[in-house]
Amino acid sequence: MNKQNIQELFDVNGKVALITGATGGFGKAAANGLAAAGVKVMATGRAVPKLEQIVKEIRDAGGQAAFSAGDPVNPADVQRVVRDTVKTFGGIDILITAAGVNKVNTIVDQPVEQWQEIMDVNVKGTWLFCKEAGKVMIEQGRGGKAVLVSSTRGLLGMARYGAYSPSKAAVNLITKSLGCEWGPHKINVNAIAPTVFRTELTQWMFDDQAAYKTFLARIPIGRLGEPEDFIGTVIFLSSKASDFMTGSIVYVDGGYTAG
Repeated sequence: MNKQNIQELFDVNGKVALITGATGGFGKAAANGLAAAGVKVMATGRAVPKLEQIVKEIRDAGGQAAFSAGDPVNPADVQRVVRDTVKTFGGIDILITAAGVNKVNTIVDQPVEQWQEIMDVNVKGTWLFCKEAGKVMIEQGRGGKAVLVSSTRGLLGMARYGAYSPSKAAVNLITKSLGCEWGPHKINVNAIAPTVFRTELTQWMFDDQAAYKTFLARIPIGRLGEPEDFIGTVIFLSSKASDFMTGSIVYVDGGYTAG
């Protein structure tokens, strides 16, 4: 295999990606990284001003992007976003489910409504977008890639994470179940499980020095993650290079889960 063949393995130019949670740390990194690689990006989320900004940034950099705002837990919104993606770019080749939420609390103090919100966004939202985008990819008959955003917390428990950890464990099992279900359609389904990255969701960990030092002590590489650390794995799992992978949970965690 020569250099050109190797480069083609990672070539995603011209593909269409639908990215949920595109205004968050992981979604924005995926949107920028894939757009820079030549992917046509449909960004979705709830915050229209933030969606407008990410689309502007991509276009200003020479990429192709559009947005369709919607609530990831509303089936009608999800269906509309998927339709908008197909109408705008002609199909869907890559689905990135990066919408997520966490509210830290002890189980005895956490309101049921808060627990339900976390499960709705992280699990139901992922399931709904897989359902609707999956219909499109199956009907297209050309295969596809689904990259679900999980967390190391889907593998390892933590105090005050009695909602978030189970929600990400559910994402892991959606990944494995759809890997089995969609294999015959040549649709690869894998998940990225990051440790603590610098995002709006985890900013409190960076602000709390005690929490920061606790997490840092567990990471062999010696630093916490930055959004840019997410991009390489997204491109790999969106390209031909990962064609023989499905149902896998890829830990992008600086060695956090290694020991």
